[in-house]
Amino acid sequence: MAFSGNFMCTSFKVELMRAVHNFTASTGNTFKLALYDNSASFTAATTAYTATNEVANSGTYSAGGGTLTNVTPTSSGTTAFTDFADISFTSATITAYGAMIYNDSATGDPSVCILDFGGAKTSTNGTFTIIFPTADSTSAIIRIA
Repeated sequence: MAFSGNFMCTSFKVELMRAVHNFTASTGNTFKLALYDNSASFTAATTAYTATNEVANSGTYSAGGGTLTNVTPTSSGTTAFTDFADISFTSATITAYGAMIYNDSATGDPSVCILDFGGAKTSTNGTFTIIFPTADSTSAIIRIA
């Protein structure tokens, strides 16, 4: 069999997610989701969690955000992926424009990704829920193709 071109091994993609940021459910790092108001300014160069422009404590939401439940990384075809279970904050009055997922276990609380809600999302003394996409190779919140 001849070489079929350049590619990254799928197993490497999965192993990458298990290195510094260990996404493995129950034995991996603790990841959190923090909510932010419309004054927050993040770019791809954002390196760590910040409390600046985080929404105020309300109901079960408190500074630093909520702890996420990891879905162990896996692969399908040539794409490695991981995801999280949906998270809710109850009895909360929140107006958020976006969120940050970060590694609360690692030194310096390094950021993983920024989520832009595309506008204000609100709850008034109710439940504020983040619904994550399906954990598969085309929809998961974190995918490496």
